[in-house]
Amino acid sequence: MDKTPILDSEQIQHKIKRIAYQIYESNLSESEIIIAGIVENGYELARKLEEEIKKISPLKTQLCKVEINKKNPLNNISTSLKADEYTNKSLILVDDVLNSGTTLIYGVRHFLEVPLKQFKTAVLVDRNHKKYPVKADFKGLSLSTSLSETVNVIFEKGKDRVELS
Repeated sequence: MDKTPILDSEQIQHKIKRIAYQIYESNLSESEIIIAGIVENGYELARKLEEEIKKISPLKTQLCKVEINKKNPLNNISTSLKADEYTNKSLILVDDVLNSGTTLIYGVRHFLEVPLKQFKTAVLVDRNHKKYPVKADFKGLSLSTSLSETVNVIFEKGKDRVELS
C-alpha cells in the first residue's frame, strides 16, 4: 500500500513547539503541570512536549506514562504516577493520533476519578472520525481522511514522520 507523507521531522517539531506554547499559555497561573502520555507514541509525544515546555517556560513538569490496552480499553488502565501525585494539578493527556476517540475517552475517564485543577488533551493529528464526544484541546494537525485510511506517526531519531496509508 502506498504511503503518503503528511509531516516530516521539521514540520512535526514546529507542531510540537506550537502545542508547547499553547500548553504554557493555558497554564500561566500554574507552577507545575502533569503531562500524561498514552503508551507508545503518545508517551513519546508527551516526552517531546515536556522537553519543549522546559525550554520556553519556568513551569515544573512531571511526565506520566499511561498504559491503556488500545484493543480493549475497558481493561485496567495504569499510570506511572500514583493518583495523589496528580490530584488537584493541571494535567494534559497526550496521544499521537485522535481516530475514533476510544483511547482518549477511556484515558479521560481514568483521570476523572480524582479531582484535577485543569484537564486538557493534546494530539499530533486529529482525524475527525470520532464516535465519542471527545476533542483535542491542542492539536498539531486536523486531517480529514476516509475511514479506510490509516495515519501512522513514526518516531525515529532524526526521521520522525507522519504518513497516510
